[in-house]
Amino acid sequence: MGDISEQDERRRRLAAWKASGRTLWRGSADRPLGERLAALAADAPSVHDLDEWTDVYGDGVVAELESRVADLLGFPAAAFFPTGTMAQQVALRCWAGRTGNATVALHPLAHPEVHEGGALSVVSGLRTVHPTSAPRLPTAGEIHAADEPFGTLMLELPLRDAGFVLPTWDELVAVVAAARERDAVVHFDGARLWECVTHFGRPLKEIAGLADSVYVSFYKSLDGMSGAMLVGPSAVVEEARVWRHRYGGQLFQQYPAALSALLGIERELPRLPSYVAHARVVATALAEAFGAPARGTEGEPDAPWFRVHPRTPHTHQFQVWLPYDAAVLNEAAVRQAEETGVTLFRRWFDSGAGPPGVAVAEVTVGSAGLEWTAQDVRRAVGEFMERVVAENGSAD
Repeated sequence: MGDISEQDERRRRLAAWKASGRTLWRGSADRPLGERLAALAADAPSVHDLDEWTDVYGDGVVAELESRVADLLGFPAAAFFPTGTMAQQVALRCWAGRTGNATVALHPLAHPEVHEGGALSVVSGLRTVHPTSAPRLPTAGEIHAADEPFGTLMLELPLRDAGFVLPTWDELVAVVAAARERDAVVHFDGARLWECVTHFGRPLKEIAGLADSVYVSFYKSLDGMSGAMLVGPSAVVEEARVWRHRYGGQLFQQYPAALSALLGIERELPRLPSYVAHARVVATALAEAFGAPARGTEGEPDAPWFRVHPRTPHTHQFQVWLPYDAAVLNEAAVRQAEETGVTLFRRWFDSGAGPPGVAVAEVTVGSAGLEWTAQDVRRAVGEFMERVVAENGSAD
């Protein structure tokens, strides 16, 4: 029954989000199958000749995508993978063989440690160590001070579960140099690397060029269906292709994912800096609204404790924390969408490691969010909190 209930709740959320006239972001998975397929068929001719034969085991449009991404990131070779989880396991396994050290240094909040079921050790035979547990990327000093040798340093840029946070450019350069001084190679988990350009103030090639290999995703920021790319030296990428086959990633045809990735590169990639800039407007307005007195009063706000993190977002995504249970906030969020046609927050989650009764939401600002003014955000917060308080009462 629990699975059925969750499926019903998901359908309710999807219906509310789709019907909303105003939302900060529309995800590619928010649309019905027919709508998604029709859009792909209508748009794909702008990025690829549809009279060409379909891809077979990675040629055709898939090979074109590989060449395009290798050039974008400034690497000699690229290999398309069905998932980022597979791409990174393969990359780290290849580097372990070359360095002779199967230990990977990474953050405990990095994707392989939190979201992959221990696959690095269980599937790939690798071992992990953590240079820091602070909610940020490690510093050069922490890399130098690591207790034992490691063959690869993996840096997730941005570090999603810490709030989509990034180091400064100088800090990143220093961390990479520190790893090299320890005879380690550097791999970037760049699932969201595309949107780091604004924060670093450097072009993609210069950012990616700090690393020995990089993985990027196509569905997280570029509105693609699925898929990932691993870029690096030619010899490493060729070995990665062999392991991709062994891991079950040599798919017969992948043209829908490849076409949607090319569309994302063509259409969404150039717009990401505008999303990052507007995310800062939205974050500032959220902080102002949550800090304001409750409606109709001159006293305390409805959420006397809240966090917008980072206060100035590093990318077009950031976190909001509120002192309410996730179930209360989720009901208020979906009711607001259903009753007003405004989707401010999509999903809230219990904080996990934090205190009870505190929940966190991830906020993404995309093309739809560019229409929001700061006043729109403040008004939406007021409407949201009215529903939260009606459901739960003011926070303690």
